[in-house]
Amino acid sequence: MTKAGTPYVEMPAVMAKYNPFGEKAGMQKIAEQPPPKEALATTQVLQQLGFNIQLLGSEKYVLNKLQTLTNKEIAKIREAFIKHCHARFMKYFFPHQLFGKKEAYVKEIKKASLERVAHLIKVCGFLMQTKVYLFWKCK
Repeated sequence: MTKAGTPYVEMPAVMAKYNPFGEKAGMQKIAEQPPPKEALATTQVLQQLGFNIQLLGSEKYVLNKLQTLTNKEIAKIREAFIKHCHARFMKYFFPHQLFGKKEAYVKEIKKASLERVAHLIKVCGFLMQTKVYLFWKCK
């Protein structure tokens, strides 16, 4: 048992992909979770519109970029979020529901302000991070 009173420690980590700190501490890498296909497809559209994918976590950058786009280009982003719907995207609009309804999600995307679209793009940027799952068992 550890001092915390638990025989196991589990840790999902994005940084573990780049820095093996958990493995050096004796944890075992169990799995790597790549980005979901919906996020990959959506970021492909964003890249085509000139977004720097590494900066999607910055709402300020994303909002500034959105403000330089035409209405047609913003509509293309909205359509990408509709076509490549992911549960986490829907959760942004319906935080108190386990699963939102697709029809309601489409309505929310279509009427969303640029600030809300910017936040949704930030969520997409978060999903683009590869997560590593580490596990440790007390001996």
